[in-house]
Amino acid sequence: MIGPGYNDAVIMPRSKITFDTARTMAGEWPGVEESTAYGSRALKVRGKLLAVVPTHRSAEPDSLGVAVDFERRAELLAAAPDIYYAPPHYTNYPIVLVRLSRIDRDALQGLLRGAWTLVTAKTRRRR
Repeated sequence: MIGPGYNDAVIMPRSKITFDTARTMAGEWPGVEESTAYGSRALKVRGKLLAVVPTHRSAEPDSLGVAVDFERRAELLAAAPDIYYAPPHYTNYPIVLVRLSRIDRDALQGLLRGAWTLVTAKTRRRR
């Protein structure tokens, strides 16, 4: 039992991170729009996939697929396999799956920002 004066701070539970959390974060950036991909909720920039709720049976519930290049995906998988994963179905796609129950808001925002940078750079090059 913790006595008075020990640490009177109230510990608030962390709010659940969902697709809507990602939509709110990325929605502030130029060109991001909510859309669909593969019949699922997605975020796109000028028609290019930024993030998607994965629908393949190999994806775990409460996951988010985020666009990354293959080198970055390998780094993420090596650094935090408890957060990031890529089942065989996704091997040939530049995407990493994220366990939303394990990632913190700052890491998700950084990952989405990296995806936005990647997708907008590809869009600019093609113009």
